[in-house]
This record gives sequence, C-alpha cells and structure tokens, in this order.
Amino acid sequence: SLDLLPGEIHAVLGENGAGKSTLMKIIYGVTRQTEGEMFWEGEAVTPANPAHARTLGIGMVFQHFSLFETLTVVENVALALPGAPDLGYLARRIEKVSEKYGLPVDPRRLVHALSVGERQRVEIIRCLLQNPKLLIMDEPTSVLTPQAVRKLFETLRQLATEGCSILYISHKLDEIQELCHTATVLRAGKVTGTCTPAQETPKTMARMMIGKDLPVPQHGAPVEGGEVRLRLAGLSHASDDPFGTDLKDIHLEVHSGEIVGIAGVSGNGQQELMFAVSGEEPLAEKFPVQILETEAGRMRPGSRRRLGMGFVPEERLGRGAVPLMTLAENALLTAHRQNMLKKGLIDFLEVEVF
Repeated sequence: SLDLLPGEIHAVLGENGAGKSTLMKIIYGVTRQTEGEMFWEGEAVTPANPAHARTLGIGMVFQHFSLFETLTVVENVALALPGAPDLGYLARRIEKVSEKYGLPVDPRRLVHALSVGERQRVEIIRCLLQNPKLLIMDEPTSVLTPQAVRKLFETLRQLATEGCSILYISHKLDEIQELCHTATVLRAGKVTGTCTPAQETPKTMARMMIGKDLPVPQHGAPVEGGEVRLRLAGLSHASDDPFGTDLKDIHLEVHSGEIVGIAGVSGNGQQELMFAVSGEEPLAEKFPVQILETEAGRMRPGSRRRLGMGFVPEERLGRGAVPLMTLAENALLTAHRQNMLKKGLIDFLEVEVF
C-alpha cells in the first residue's frame, strides 16, 4: 500500500527482485494485480492496458526504452499518440516541449544515432506531450552521465511544481535523498517501511532495503608498470551519421591492471570511440587500434574478442544481449570461446559456473 499526492516525488526503494518494477507495471496497466485495489483521483480503477492508463493521465518511462531505432524521434512519438498526427506540427510541439523542460532533442534524428541519454529524453517528451498527472520513472539515471542527471532532476522538479506526481525507482540512494519527498521501501514484495529521504542517510535507507548493513568495499592498490594491453595510435574516423562526431588523432594507452576513465559531455565522440575500439566500426587502417601489440583497427568484433577484448555497451538490450533469449542461450552465443560446448551442445553446469 502507498499513497501519492499531487506534486509529490515519491521514491520506491528495494533490492533487485523486491517487486518495484512489477508494482509500477500494475499501475501502468502492463500487469494485473491478483488482490487489492488501485484508486485514481478517488475512484477505483484497474487499467486494462498502457493505453488506458495514458487516458487516465498516467505515463511511464521504462528502464529499457521502447523505441524503434530505424524511425525518427517524431515518428516514435507519433506512435504513442491517438490517430494519425501531422508530423510537421508534432515536430514543432516536440521542440517546444523540449525547450520548456530543458530536454533538447532534434525531432528529425533517427533513434539509432542517439545516445542513451538522448533516447531517454525522447521517452520523457513522449510522456509529457500527453500531459500526464503521474509520471513513473524506472531507474532513469542508470545510464546517464552526471551532467544529464542534474538536467533530469531540474525537469522533474519543474514537473512537480506544476502538480505532476512522480513515482521514482532508483538504487542510487544519494539521488533519492536529494530529489524525493517521500520513500516507500519494498523487500521481497512487501512494504517494510516508509521514510523522508532528506531526514535519512544512504546507509540507513540501505539498511531498510536489505535488513542489515551493507558490506564496505576495499579498493586495491593500482598495478604499476604493467604491459600495454590497448594502444590507440592516432585514431581518426569520420562518422557515417550526419549528427555524429568525427574522431581526430586520438592517442591512448591502457596498461594491465589499470582502470582508465574517458570523460566528456554526451555527444562529444564517446560513443564513436567505443564503436571504433570494439570493432563495431572497423577503421580504414589497422594500426590505430592495437590490442596486445596486434594491429586490430580493421578487425571485426569477433576477432578482437579472440585477442582478449570484452565490450559492455551502454545499451544492454539489443546491442549487448538478445532480449527474447534466456541467460543461458545468450551465454551460448559466445560460449564456444570458453570451452563450454560439448558435441555442439551447451554444458549448463559450466554455464552456471560462468
């Protein structure tokens, strides 16, 4: 049970599997409850589906975005609106809303060319065009840069001052403490407590979530003088995307045991650099990317994996995994490199260890 007031930013806290996303899907009409009632503006309702929820004034931005990558921003937004809206008029509305709430996005761009942060803006704008009274945000900052998080918080606070209620799911307790007025804590599918985040600390909220103190991680000392595992030697690459960023003469070395950070405001070439390093965008020459002293600039991702490179993309579903396949089936796609195959079939015991 929980209550949500107009203009309130209400956090729902809990470990993975605590029931947060299931609860949000019930409110949004994706899943039906087996017991209990939901009251919307004083009336008992059971949203039949997301379209019904949207007519009530309930919008939701999922953790994994629901966008067609081969369509433009305006075409994706049009799919969520009733009827067949005029795309030119809708593009102007998108620009107006994006300017009002500080969510810059070009309606003409194809979604596959957008960063994860920009895709989230599209999802939020798509909800805002329907004038929601309740906006559900499921792990909205899990893939955002710190600058994008600050901008998102400004937008959510502005919405709250206009009377929109916000249900906010996140594991980042410092963000909950900064942004949310109230928090409901779930553990194993049950409410175990409520609190005012501003009066708590991340440590006390974590204790409410898991029922005990969190372990304190210990950082090991950096390894010095290790071999060069990755070398970028004057990497340059022109982006095929007209909205993309060209890479120009990038030099970088990563040694064994070293953690190297790459920082920059979203849209300044980070995505293009990762594509070039991972092999998703092979280069014209082989020398700019060297993995374990092997010139790999023209190699495909599979060849780079055989050299020992792994790549975890920012967009996990679709780019990093096949959503409709199980964990074991996804592991099978690359399991032959880990000696997990026997006579063409996967050894599930070894997958469990993996």
